[in-house]
Amino acid sequence: MKLQIRLLGCVELCVDGQVVTPGAAKRRAVLAGLALEANRPVSLSRLADMVWPDVPPASAVANLRSHAAGLRRELGDRLLARPNAYELRLSPDELDVTQFHRLAGEGRALLATADPASAVGTLTAALAQWRGVSGDGLPRGTALDNRWASLDEQRLQVFEELAEARLAAGEHGHLLPELRGHLAAHPLRERAWTQLMLALYRCGDVPAALTVYRDARATLDEQLGIEPGEELAALHRAMLDRAPELAYSPPPAPVMTATAPVAPPPASDAAGVAPRPSGLGGPAGWAVPRELPAGLVTFVGRSRETAEVVTALRGATPAAVVVTGAFGSGKSALAVRAAHAVAADFPDGQVFVDLGDRAPVTPGEVLARVLRAIGVAPGDVPTNTDERAGWYRSLVAGRRLLLVVDGVTRAAQVRPLLPAGPGPGLVVVGQRRLGSLDGVRRVTLRPLADADAHELLAALAGPERLAVDPAATGELVRLCAGSVLALRVAGTRLAARPGMSVDALVGQLADGRERLDLLDYEDLSVRASLSTVVAAVRADDEVAGRILALLGATPDALLQPERVARQLGISAARLHRTLDDLADAHLASRDEHGVHRLPALVREYAAELAGEPAPAAHPLTALRGDPVAA
Repeated sequence: MKLQIRLLGCVELCVDGQVVTPGAAKRRAVLAGLALEANRPVSLSRLADMVWPDVPPASAVANLRSHAAGLRRELGDRLLARPNAYELRLSPDELDVTQFHRLAGEGRALLATADPASAVGTLTAALAQWRGVSGDGLPRGTALDNRWASLDEQRLQVFEELAEARLAAGEHGHLLPELRGHLAAHPLRERAWTQLMLALYRCGDVPAALTVYRDARATLDEQLGIEPGEELAALHRAMLDRAPELAYSPPPAPVMTATAPVAPPPASDAAGVAPRPSGLGGPAGWAVPRELPAGLVTFVGRSRETAEVVTALRGATPAAVVVTGAFGSGKSALAVRAAHAVAADFPDGQVFVDLGDRAPVTPGEVLARVLRAIGVAPGDVPTNTDERAGWYRSLVAGRRLLLVVDGVTRAAQVRPLLPAGPGPGLVVVGQRRLGSLDGVRRVTLRPLADADAHELLAALAGPERLAVDPAATGELVRLCAGSVLALRVAGTRLAARPGMSVDALVGQLADGRERLDLLDYEDLSVRASLSTVVAAVRADDEVAGRILALLGATPDALLQPERVARQLGISAARLHRTLDDLADAHLASRDEHGVHRLPALVREYAAELAGEPAPAAHPLTALRGDPVAA
């Protein structure tokens, strides 16, 4: 098992290349605390201090063990139970904090050599580990706060070390906006003041450099009541003397740098669309991304829906489409297939962003990811989300750039990416309809038709296998409930076991207790897909998680919704709103009698949720034992 834990931003966990949702904030705090102390036992009392900002509750130990059990489902034997403690086993390359420290140390060593400009690449890579504020989204006021503060301080130091390396490489002009932004956020950083002065001086603007010194002196006096330090004062004196050593001396050999300025957008034609670039497909300074993943070879059905997406991208202005549908319905595969079909219409590049249905991903993080993809250096990306959005719109205006954003859980995540005019195209993939996005075409995927499901199984397992027992094949199609993902797992299992009959697989799947275990093959997993979707919904609405668990335990509980609402401690209106939200996320459906029920595979997963320990404030055991609710 290969892990990747990211703490330098929103806490993320990747298992074998797939992003999984660790759970609620406290569970993520447990993961972060264990990762920061990797390969060392962490006592339960220390963990409690990392999770709760005040005195831990009486149930802290029980809650920690519950969180550890939840994490172990993803971490496996990497998470070890010790006497009154837990230990997480990680290799150095599996934690971004460790990678950041390693790269920062290597960069500092290069900075101290005779060729300090050689540190640019390594220090840039160190800062690239960061995706936002460290530990973002975790509880504050805990024992982890000092760790986050220390990491954030180290990030500032590495930024200034990189600025020093770039000054040595002659990048003083490109550094000016970055240093000004850095000082606007951190006005007491004397080293950055000296770097800004030197960059201006080397650009030939001596008066501006001297003005910066006055600004620094006034800021330090006003906020700290001190005079500038000797380094800053000495630089000021040297500038007044026009000291020759301040001039830039180019290194004897060319130095590769990490920053590439982005050229302004090309002139548009009468229709407002930029002309197709020559050569590699983009003008100088514009990175032409080709990020679309490979499409599925065994893509069956969905021809009408694919054509709808293609038509929306080629004909509409703005060209934006939302692909939605139940988990495992093949949304991502369809979006990628349609994107490949229109790739030639978007010669300025195709960007693919996979959010992995992680609810905490912010619009600013999505914008930063896209800006980097089209050639903006990480250090040039603005820190403010509105500035990122404005810069993005300016850069892509009139360009034929296609964005595909997968795993979207909230409209706000992609709203800044909506095309403002002709040129760019956008495909959004998510469980929800994202109804607040205006001016987009919506394509909803229904469960795969039986004929298409049969064709997909035949393509994966071989038509002769299915022809032997048509009745068993029909039952297998029924058990997979129109889920493309479930059908792919079932077909792949049959292909991997030539001696297994379709009837034998059906017999195993018919036992609901093992169905989700069987619908799991290598990196294809119905349970993992459902886990990601449900975790995103529960993160938005805790009541939704409780209702799912209730319906997993007692599918007919909602025959008396008012009684259920009282037992859940919510109003009937709140219950119905949550049920509508679950239906919008394709996790529930309304039957012909107007009663909400769970689709078959969702019900199997919800039954597992019902078996997990419930929060103390809202015990579900009473609901499970209530004869009326049952």
